[in-house]
Amino acid sequence: MPDEMLMDEHVYEAARADERLWTRAKTLGISRRRLLELLAAGAGAAAFVGVRRPPRADGAPATDLIVKPTPPEFFNDFGSNKEMRWENMYARGYLVPNELFFVRDHSRTPRLDASTWRLRVEGSGVSRPREFTYDEIVGMPSISVTKFIECAGNGRSFYEAAYGRRAEGGQWHLGAIGVAEWTGVPLREVLDRAGLKPSARDVMPEGLDELRVRRPMPIAKALAQDTLLVYAMNGQTLPPDHGFPVRVLMPGWIGVANTKWVGRIEVSEQPLYSAWNTNTYVLIGPDYKPEPPALGPALTFQAVKSAFELPWDGEIVAGRRLLKGRSWSGYGKIAKVEVSLDRGVTWQPARMREPNLAQAWVRWDVDWDARPGSYSLRARATDDKGHTQPAGVPFNQQGYLYWAVVGHPVTVR
Repeated sequence: MPDEMLMDEHVYEAARADERLWTRAKTLGISRRRLLELLAAGAGAAAFVGVRRPPRADGAPATDLIVKPTPPEFFNDFGSNKEMRWENMYARGYLVPNELFFVRDHSRTPRLDASTWRLRVEGSGVSRPREFTYDEIVGMPSISVTKFIECAGNGRSFYEAAYGRRAEGGQWHLGAIGVAEWTGVPLREVLDRAGLKPSARDVMPEGLDELRVRRPMPIAKALAQDTLLVYAMNGQTLPPDHGFPVRVLMPGWIGVANTKWVGRIEVSEQPLYSAWNTNTYVLIGPDYKPEPPALGPALTFQAVKSAFELPWDGEIVAGRRLLKGRSWSGYGKIAKVEVSLDRGVTWQPARMREPNLAQAWVRWDVDWDARPGSYSLRARATDDKGHTQPAGVPFNQQGYLYWAVVGHPVTVR
């Protein structure tokens, strides 16, 4: 099966499941058909397929696609992907705790050992290709920045509501976003130690996950002061689900560009391409033209979005309350937030609370005398570059960058 087809998580899992079935049948000395017959007879998949996953760091069997607990009261479940439930941020501060941070994987979380992990930097754009150990990376000069990471498909489910047509991929609402304090080494530090050439043009980190996710960036973005090789998150060692031992941080850019579990960096004097900037993470639709070799314009910066710190389509108690939410933009800081309590007929300014950090988010609130009834609340943000959330955005096949104003349904009892 071509690698490009395995970019789709559902196709990938189906292909790997079939592969595991063949392997287990061979191990048991029976035909694949006989194994399927036994399974159909109720012998149990676990006993015969025997899917083995790498052990967890604590030595316990790894039976899940991801490592950390993701109870349903905190996350919406999309298999190896877990969406943060916004209502859990209402009573919290600026940062999203590690245990509540959303998870976006293309396959499953790899279990890696820092003592044997290596980062290889190579390619025509460096004069001294070399490997770095984990201790070497941690021992370099580091900085800490507070930034968001957001899946490019955050908000994808709203395309179906707007167009009556379901976009491909996980049907996120707005919880595929999180702000954390990231600590790491500027990528340029590592590139310089590998002898970065003036002629270098593109840089492509590659992950150690099963799909070897990789996506190039221009040299200018690679050399930005806040483009980091991260090894700590919110003051803790980077958790496995978020990229341990080391991940890339590219502030403001779509989530896939923030490569997790990075093990190799290619630096090239020529443009670099991968399936992740030609076939996926590009805009494909009637309003977008192909940009060969890509099927459409490649995604870079995230757009402006807003979310309420309320359960989705949930219930709240009537009475006076402080209605809270957050807004963010990949381009900079938020300059203004407006809220509508009457389905967009009238708008009022929200109070923005410090801090208001570029490529992170701002918290805001409005007073609401919530009376019984059904509501569709709306928030509309404008960033300091002049981008304002629109009423609608053009459809694209893979459901990226839905940044239009969203009606948040809630019932007051």
